[in-house]
Amino acid sequence: MEEEHYQRPTWDEYFMEVARSIAKRSTCDRGRLGCVIVRDNQILATGYAGSPAGLPHCDDVGHLMRKVLHADGSITQHCVRTVHGEQTVICQAAKRGVSIDGATVYCKMTPCRTCAMLLINCGIKRVVCEKHYHDEYDSMEMFKIAGVKIEHLEDEVQTYENM
Repeated sequence: MEEEHYQRPTWDEYFMEVARSIAKRSTCDRGRLGCVIVRDNQILATGYAGSPAGLPHCDDVGHLMRKVLHADGSITQHCVRTVHGEQTVICQAAKRGVSIDGATVYCKMTPCRTCAMLLINCGIKRVVCEKHYHDEYDSMEMFKIAGVKIEHLEDEVQTYENM
């Protein structure tokens, strides 16, 4: 029997796997999301979805749900107890004095509108997502206008409970 040749992961596959591992620390089961910021194939900062330091976690006290009305008239539910992984990774870089200008972000799905704006203002040049976000239109438009390259490794929409 011929031995199978080992295939090293690409850099994108490697950093996405790191993001998946970081997501295991998330404290909201609706969006266990990890995020990694990388420049020159070196990890600069990591973050995951969770409550602000010192505040209760969804996993412990339940979700804090709010309904959101979208431009197309659809209504979805969002848990507002947690800070998004993209926001947390930016905060971690800031706390450590690490510049993320010109870096790449790896995350589970297309960043929401607020996270997209923050990433653009931080100087992020590339965003790599595992899947699409169901409400990604604004984010995709802003990234395009700002010249931020965005790529999806899978062409499917991330789903989760209580959308």
